Amino acid sequence: MSEYKNLEAYNPAEIEQSWYSFWEKKNYFHEEVDPAKKPFSIVLPPPNVTGQLHMGHALDNTLQDILIRFKRMQGYNVLWMPGTDHAGIATQVKVEKNVLEKEGKSRYDLGRDEFIKRVWEWKHEYGNTIVKQIRSLGASCDWSRERFTLDDGYYKAVREVFVRLYEKGLIYRGERITNWCPSCHTALSDIEVEHADEKGHLWFINYPVKGEDGVFVTVATTRPETMFGDVAVAVNPEDERYNALIGKTLVLPFVEREIPVIADSYVDPAFGTGCVKITPAHDPNDFEMGQRHNLESIVVMNLDGTMNDGAGKFSGLTREEARKQVVNELQDMGLLVKIEEHDHSVGHCSRCDTIVEPLVSKQWFVKMEPLAKPALKTVQDGNIEFVPERFTKTYTNWLENIRDWCISRQLWWGHRIPAWYCDECGEVTVSREDITVCPHCGGHVTQDPDVLDTWFSSGLWPFATMGWPESTAELKHWYPTSVLVTGYDIIFFWVARMIFSALEFMDEIPFKHVFIHGLVRDSQGRKMSKSLGNGINPLDVISEYGADALRFTLVTGNTPGNDMRFYMERVEANRNFANKIWNAAKFVIMNLDGYDESFVPSEDDLTLADRWIIESYNNAVERITANLDKFELGEAAAAVYDFIWNSYCDWYIELAKPRLYNKEGGRDRQTAQYVLVTILRHMLELLHPFMPFVTEHIWQHLPHEGESIVVAPWPTALPFAGYAQAAAHMEVMMDAIKGIRNMRAEMNVPMGKRSEVILSITDDSLTDVIKSHSDYFETLGWADKVTLLSSADEKPQNATVTVVNGLEVYLLLKDLIDADKERVRLAKEQATVQKEIARLEGKLSNQGFLAKAPAEVVAKEQAKLAEYKQKQQALKEREEFLKTL
Repeated sequence: MSEYKNLEAYNPAEIEQSWYSFWEKKNYFHEEVDPAKKPFSIVLPPPNVTGQLHMGHALDNTLQDILIRFKRMQGYNVLWMPGTDHAGIATQVKVEKNVLEKEGKSRYDLGRDEFIKRVWEWKHEYGNTIVKQIRSLGASCDWSRERFTLDDGYYKAVREVFVRLYEKGLIYRGERITNWCPSCHTALSDIEVEHADEKGHLWFINYPVKGEDGVFVTVATTRPETMFGDVAVAVNPEDERYNALIGKTLVLPFVEREIPVIADSYVDPAFGTGCVKITPAHDPNDFEMGQRHNLESIVVMNLDGTMNDGAGKFSGLTREEARKQVVNELQDMGLLVKIEEHDHSVGHCSRCDTIVEPLVSKQWFVKMEPLAKPALKTVQDGNIEFVPERFTKTYTNWLENIRDWCISRQLWWGHRIPAWYCDECGEVTVSREDITVCPHCGGHVTQDPDVLDTWFSSGLWPFATMGWPESTAELKHWYPTSVLVTGYDIIFFWVARMIFSALEFMDEIPFKHVFIHGLVRDSQGRKMSKSLGNGINPLDVISEYGADALRFTLVTGNTPGNDMRFYMERVEANRNFANKIWNAAKFVIMNLDGYDESFVPSEDDLTLADRWIIESYNNAVERITANLDKFELGEAAAAVYDFIWNSYCDWYIELAKPRLYNKEGGRDRQTAQYVLVTILRHMLELLHPFMPFVTEHIWQHLPHEGESIVVAPWPTALPFAGYAQAAAHMEVMMDAIKGIRNMRAEMNVPMGKRSEVILSITDDSLTDVIKSHSDYFETLGWADKVTLLSSADEKPQNATVTVVNGLEVYLLLKDLIDADKERVRLAKEQATVQKEIARLEGKLSNQGFLAKAPAEVVAKEQAKLAEYKQKQQALKEREEFLKTL
């Protein structure tokens, strides 16, 4: 046995953790700034510090790691910047529920400073779970540079951005409508609101026309409990039914407030009655209409979702209770015309699932139009490219219709707004540094209690993580970053914000490419969720099948931008792929007796099979590299898979065996060893970005240079060229051998039985190749004799034939099968098939079954019947054929 240590049985659990520890110990994921090398950088979309790894994370991180490992091997100066987001609402809610509630306390019992201290304690103890889980996936982030959105340096960047925008007049404080969670007691960004279609009702209510007894305007509403905040009723100016109403005054039931009838083109005449009640303080569209018509906003709810004094006698009731009582009393008053069922979209808080209340309140906003214009233009000009390109439209449509952004949150955990209010003169001071006295009058100041929206701070991620506002070496070298990898679901909320923030503060784009992927869905195409119970924990998959199998499943099932269905069967198949490589490597290592690392074959040493596999490998390198460069990661992975499984394992190893087994083979055997080892090593390097663990382990057992496959050079074409014709000839022979295998399978020829193969060459250029390599048919086509027919020879009779490009291949059936035994076997199989046909025909003629069974069950049984009838016909044809023998 050679000095090369052989492989034990493949067990991913035994190798993965140890190799990751080895990589981290060797510091392979960290690189210092090297101006002599071309930079390549990615910032990891920061997961919530409260988070657990889910399939979306697994896909996102796998795609990034593939690109990073690929570019590292290509010799780029690589940075993959990791980090986590403080996740204001999610973290605060988790600590309040999982920590304080168990102690019977609220955050108010602790006070702000003590509560924040407790959250930091929780973060240090439990908040880095997802970082450990990302490691288990094999992500080669530079953990020495890990950032957190509440780091001191990051905090400085966030403050600088706020102050600069405020000084520029792009941040202001005002009363506007926002999404409000009555349970979390905070305003929410759009992304924190999840909309779901729900069955509801339309209530048709009569509003009396002032001064006209018995005359009413009927409005249709999905929210009768907000009617106390109505300040108008609107109709479409083109709606002739209501032209005479415009300008009249209505009397609002219960509160007796007089409200006008106004005209606005936003009103849909086909919705309800075409008359819409306008409640600016509790509906975003009504708020916009109120702004256009200079209407008052009347808030009729408290921040906890109960009705306030503006609701009169309904004050103190919850929204739901008030709705029931209002409807009942309207009915008693004779003002409820009718109720119709109506499905509509209802927003829920993504954290607690409470129905969100659109509510006017005083908040901090970013003026978006001046920031949106350059962000829109830079993408339209092609400075930033979306992959796939169709997502450019998603991005531009949102920016073209953008509204001012509410950035304040009524929380304690997060970046506190750097604004102070003077208790004496009332002046507002926004400052980069904390202040204790008013700079205007010297009076006592109080800092704004709110914190910034998490997306405000994460929007600075590409440059704040590299030390901005300081001019660091990292920022100069690795910014702008090379590519952002993210899902299409946060193009609006994160990608766009990073782009306009970077253009405003760096005067440069944050990344050149935005590589968009879809969602990971279950095998039925449903979104994975707790409510459906269909979520799959990536850590469970890794535990059973290994991270390599999971990663390869995610990338090969992924077309850029499209959702993918997740099948455990595919994970198992990809574990089998890893096992096949393992066994192939094991075979090669077992046959390295006498291997000479200095030996390089000459052109004359190379057989047809050698030339074919080298040509195939060189083509694979070119194809895989090109696909990785254009973000077609799934295509690249498929090319690696096809070359390893089909070309190398299924064909070349088998063709090389006779030379390996000849211990006196000399240069012939050395050449086989050289090609097997060289191609295998480079194959592993091509596969490494996709399956890092198994490739490292096998690579270390092979003859190699360097410490680790992680820092091995990316493979290039081997220094043998001009083998296209040889490869084409080999492909013809392989097609012929496949034809032989197929014919034998169709004829049920026993595996061990060899036969004569008769070849008729129709392409003269193949003659010498076939004559010189007839042993390939013996090795892989189970031939005990290969006969070449001349053009004058008669074609064999009673033979089965397959025709490939330039070659006809014959097998004499009388030499292959026992016709009598085959007839007995066919008779038995025909009886079984006939029995199944009779059973299915009886079932499908049963009217009781047809009446009760679901349509899909009936269709399935009909398909079975058709399949059995087709099989019956094939058996009859086979029986007729046997009569010719």
